[in-house]
Amino acid sequence: MIRKASNKDIPRIIELLHQVNMVHHVIRPDLFKPHTTKYNEQELETMLDDDSKPIFVYDDGLVLGYAFCQVTEVRGNQLLEDIKTLYIDDICVDENARGRHIGKALYKYVRDYAKSIGCNNITLNVWEGNDPAISFYKNMGMQVQKTTMEIIL
Repeated sequence: MIRKASNKDIPRIIELLHQVNMVHHVIRPDLFKPHTTKYNEQELETMLDDDSKPIFVYDDGLVLGYAFCQVTEVRGNQLLEDIKTLYIDDICVDENARGRHIGKALYKYVRDYAKSIGCNNITLNVWEGNDPAISFYKNMGMQVQKTTMEIIL
């Protein structure tokens, strides 16, 4: 079952955040510290109360995955068209539960949610080198919108 996250889910979400961080640390140890998380418990509590940052969890008795989202709107911008976007800040499926289509279910749930609140599109970032994630998002129908480039000095 997919549902909005609640405070009781925070300890499990923290465990999953550790898994995601280690994926990023392995790909980019120059950027990501090991054994830490993107958010702490207090930040998660604040996010759970913010309707513009919904967090959804896949729960089958144990939270096996999550999707962190952010809803943004551009209105009256000189350059950009008015648009409402759902940004997927993070999707994680427990490494021991992969291959059970949990990520696909979470993604479809988020896509349906975005449609239901009038979003024009869904965006996200994925790190170069995270080939499984890139393949997953392409299989979900996503395509490259823009590319961030760097040079390491």
